Amino acid sequence: VSKQMLEQALRALQPLCTAEQQFIEKFFQLSQGAADLQVLEVSVRTMSSPVPLAKEPTSRLLSEIFSCLESELRGFLDVCNKVHTFGCLQVLVTMSDSIFEMWDSSSALPSSFLNTVLGNMLLLAKSSFNKCIGTLCKEIEEAKMPSKMKGGILPSVSRFEEFVNFSEEVFRTARRRGELDKAHLRLAGSVFSNINSLSSANLKVNTDMVMMENFHHVHCFLCQKQIHCLEDKKREAKQRYSEHMEKYVIKYLGQPLEKLNHFFEGVKARVAQGVKEEEVSFQLAYSKQELRKVIEKYPGKEVKKALEALYRKIHKYLSPEENLLPVVWHAMEQEFIRQYQEFEDLIRRCYAGSGIAMDFTMEDLLSYFNSITRS
Repeated sequence: VSKQMLEQALRALQPLCTAEQQFIEKFFQLSQGAADLQVLEVSVRTMSSPVPLAKEPTSRLLSEIFSCLESELRGFLDVCNKVHTFGCLQVLVTMSDSIFEMWDSSSALPSSFLNTVLGNMLLLAKSSFNKCIGTLCKEIEEAKMPSKMKGGILPSVSRFEEFVNFSEEVFRTARRRGELDKAHLRLAGSVFSNINSLSSANLKVNTDMVMMENFHHVHCFLCQKQIHCLEDKKREAKQRYSEHMEKYVIKYLGQPLEKLNHFFEGVKARVAQGVKEEEVSFQLAYSKQELRKVIEKYPGKEVKKALEALYRKIHKYLSPEENLLPVVWHAMEQEFIRQYQEFEDLIRRCYAGSGIAMDFTMEDLLSYFNSITRS
């Protein structure tokens, strides 16, 4: 409603100012030259206090006649801004479009007086818009994760989506969207900053999991919206989502085979320090006997149970709306296979001829994952 009223008011201004301008120019014969300015000066004095008439007497006189126009328009814009949380977007689009429409449709250019007034109003609309974006950026950056929230989409991400959806609808038919593109980039920066701040937050849930889900959500949202100025942000969101999924997978995968991981990390460290591969087994902490002890702690049945428990845990914490469980579980399977192959390779190189092998084979491992996925 405020949009229609503002458009109506702006449309009524041009013919009014143009008619008044034409009357003044004709009545005071302003086209005849500067010599007749004295006539105008006397006329102006009869209406109000004297004004210094410079190069554009018509504009000066119109300023006197419509002296309250600018303050009235300011008040009107202020009301329009307050009608809706993001009312300043509507005001900016309406002001900008109306001015361009006025210039396009006018056979003669509108008076410099009206140009000045509307130009000032457009600056005011831009200023209100920028203030609104600044406040929203701060709100998004400082948004806290709800204390009882176990994961899922952050309030800052939802707020960003809400603004983008609304603003894209408002600017759908706008002639120019430069201001909106700048705002989108600022807000995207703020939402990324808020997600990144979780890394130092004391959360009860896995931080990498929450960051992975939220960057994934932002990426999907930007893919759907296809906003040109946010292409780089879309790529960055995808990269960050992949990074945090990798961290999440590796962090959680250390748990089912924790002691084996620890043992072989030590083996790799000795080799890196210069110990020959065939001599690693002569070190007390990494002897064949010690390796057998660690392997005995991981019979196939126990590994399968540990994987089942891990799946339940991931299923419990991942938010259903993102549907990342199949993706994460597949990544976990790939990482688990990579670790298994690395352990086998280290046994072959550092414990050659010992006959030591893990209690489960690669085929067993694949069958564990398949049965868990099916169930």
